Amino acid sequence: MLDLIQHQEREPQRRLTHCLARTQSELEAAQRIRFKVFAEEMGATLPSAHLGLDIDRFDKFCDHLLVRDHANEKVVGTYRILPPEQAINAGGYYSETEFDLSRLAHLRDRMVEVGRSCVHQDYRDGATITQLWSGLAEYVTLHNHEYLIGCASISMGDGGHYAASVYNKIYKLHAAPAEYRVFPHCRLPLESLNQNLDVAVPPLIKGYLRLGAYIAGEPAWDPDFNCADVFILMPVSRMNARYAKHFMRQAG
Repeated sequence: MLDLIQHQEREPQRRLTHCLARTQSELEAAQRIRFKVFAEEMGATLPSAHLGLDIDRFDKFCDHLLVRDHANEKVVGTYRILPPEQAINAGGYYSETEFDLSRLAHLRDRMVEVGRSCVHQDYRDGATITQLWSGLAEYVTLHNHEYLIGCASISMGDGGHYAASVYNKIYKLHAAPAEYRVFPHCRLPLESLNQNLDVAVPPLIKGYLRLGAYIAGEPAWDPDFNCADVFILMPVSRMNARYAKHFMRQAG
């Protein structure tokens, strides 16, 4: 999942840095903040809830990007990254649990998947997001990945009308070419929902679209996380240079 990250108007000055998790305790710090956001805030049903952690079978194959506040040494944000060689070991990408990616088969050795993004509620500001995106830019640049993929989540707190309206708003302008289209296993029933609400696009999705990402098909319904997921496909070569410049400069 590429999940909901909200901006705040005022951004306190903090000393934040990013790195990849290197130890089991650092991995658990990522899984703990994921639990707080997905289970405690969003009401997700997680099999590892009794541990206070969000754990699934993909974690051991992924790299885990962390953002840390050095004032208290707490991990305040995270992203999960699954490179193509590890996707083979994992038996596929996480996205394939929600979408049929058959039309992307020829890209598999060049696709890196990102997801499970979340930020502690006290740190949902531009500074934290900059660290997350800079870490991703550094990772993609270092490993020469050509395509970024993932599931971007939209809240279904109102039963799905907001999600349907967001999709209707963004798909018209950002639809992927037909040869890159994916198909949800559990489709959001758009025809049964109001698709014409006046909605704001979630900040994380808006950021991907500004960078040049495609929306590659209709949303999937994820009942465990109580959200709708759209599949993001971003060719690195298509990145909006002006918008990406800040993040790539940070990576350099």
